[in-house]
Order: sequence, then C-alpha cells, then structure tokens
Amino acid sequence: MAETKYPLDLELPWVEKYRPKYLKDVVGNKDTIDSLERIAQEGNMPHLIISGLPGIGKTTSILCLARELLNDDPKLMKDAILELNASDDRGIDVVRNQIKQFAQKKVSLPSNREKIIILDEADSMTAGAQQALRRTMEIYSDTTRFAFACNQSSKIIEPIQSRCAILRFNRLQDEEILQALQRIVDREKIECTEDGLAALIFTAEGDMRQAINNLQSTFYGFQLVNAENVYKIVDSPHPLLISKMLMLANEGKIEESLNILKELWNKGYSAIDIVTVSFRVMKTMYKLSENRRLELIRIIGFTHMRILEGVSTYLQLACMVGKIAKQINPAK
Repeated sequence: MAETKYPLDLELPWVEKYRPKYLKDVVGNKDTIDSLERIAQEGNMPHLIISGLPGIGKTTSILCLARELLNDDPKLMKDAILELNASDDRGIDVVRNQIKQFAQKKVSLPSNREKIIILDEADSMTAGAQQALRRTMEIYSDTTRFAFACNQSSKIIEPIQSRCAILRFNRLQDEEILQALQRIVDREKIECTEDGLAALIFTAEGDMRQAINNLQSTFYGFQLVNAENVYKIVDSPHPLLISKMLMLANEGKIEESLNILKELWNKGYSAIDIVTVSFRVMKTMYKLSENRRLELIRIIGFTHMRILEGVSTYLQLACMVGKIAKQINPAK
C-alpha cells in the first residue's frame, strides 16, 4: 500500500500556522481593527474589553496589538505579556497570586509602554475574582494594562467595564472567510472544489477558526476538499438533503419528506444537528416568498427552542415536518 505523503509541518495546526502576526493581516471587522491600529501608533493602550463570537479574531487581535506596541521584540513579548485563559484560571487565587505577581514585576520597557495581561474568555471568571481584579487594575494601572477577550461583555462586572474601552467584533462575512481559505488552499497546494469551499463557509457560520480547522481535517482525511468530504468531517447533515426534505414538506408531500428525515435520523444525526441545518437552509431558500419563508422559519424556530429545552426526539422533528406540510399556502 502506497504511503500517503503529508505536508512537512503536519504537526502544526493551520489555524496557528496562518495566524496573523500584525493587525493589518487580521481579516474582517475593519473599523475595530482601525481603532486598534491607532492605539498601536500612538502607544497609549487603555484597558480593553473585546467581545464577540468565538473564532473571529479577538485574542489574535490583542496579541497583534501587543506585538506592535512592543516592537515585535521576542524578549519583551516573553517578559511583558501574561496570557491566561480565564475559563481555566478563573478563581480568586489566580488574581491574588499569578496576576498580582506579574503586575508587580519590574520589566525594562520602551518609554510610554506598559506590561500587558491578556485574559481570554474573561466572562467565565467568578464574580469574586472580578472584584479582586478591579482592585489590582487600580493599583497597577501605571505599569500594567489589561485586555479582556470575551463572548459577552455583559458578564463582566460594571466596575471593570467602566475602566475599559469596549470594542465589539462582528461575525465574519462569507467573502472574508473565502479569501482567507483561498490563500491557504493556494499556499498548501490543496485540491479543492468550489462546492468544498462553499461547504466550509456554510458549516463555519462566520467562525474563521472552525473553517480553517475543517479545511485541514478534510484535506488530511481525504486529500480532496469537496462538499461531500467536508460534511463527512464535520458530521453535519448535507444541506441539499435538508433542503429537499423541507421543499417536499412545503409541497404537502409529507410521506416523502418524512422518509428523508428518517434516513437522516438513522444515520445518527441528532435532533439539534437536523433542526440547526434546517434553520440555516430555510433562511436562504429564496425560491419561496418572503412571507412563506418567515412562516416556516417560525415553525423551525419553535422546534429548535423545544429541542434546546431537552425534548430532543424524532417526534419533535416529525411534528416540524407535519406543521410545514399543514401550513401550505397556495400563494407560495
């Protein structure tokens, strides 16, 4: 059996290999990145809270900002930056010991530069830890700046929010993810089809990290990145099957629609997998009138809500199909 040849740097995840080093390389959120670039140029970094969905460049942007503030000096990057994942290190002891010790540490820095403490997933910190952190921010603000990356800034206590500049990152656009994926495809010389890229973008839902990881997994698994292989890797129902199921239900062909649903269920897809893809497919089903599409989205949305509440059964999905078939509008 012929030995499969992989790239030399197989051990390095592409999400790290192609991680931006400077703010100008960060994809998307141009207005927010412009604000960070101004901070880098002026050198006066405030305490920061950067909020947004996972995988859209929050932590990467903070690291790029720190690199530019410290003139990309490896020694300074090591001595003057403390990066913690607050979802793991989120207790009050970490604030009292690790963070406080770093804030007290003497480091020789260029003029008008401060040490930087990066707290990833800061919204996972306990209330007690956040209260202790507020006091630390006050005492050491002359020498240390804090940068918080979080999914929801509302989970950070008001006293910390009031001491920070709050920047929000939005979900990345499909075109932005496509450009980044295309660069990786070209540089890695990957055999990739258009429907493969479309499938990567569809399954990523605006998450660049997810898109790159799925690209790498699909390539290493099959040596060919096409839609079929992508959906095998992410273990998600194929949107074409879901689309066919919904259209058949919309036409009143409930038995044929239920047959497709049963096929997906027997393949092992969970109720949340099926209803999530159904929702995303229905949003783009422009062959239906807007009113009809909104009505079906409402039906799918209620089913999604019940499944999230714990009623994750085939019966709920069959009920969704039945309601769609029942709501037939001749003027669709």
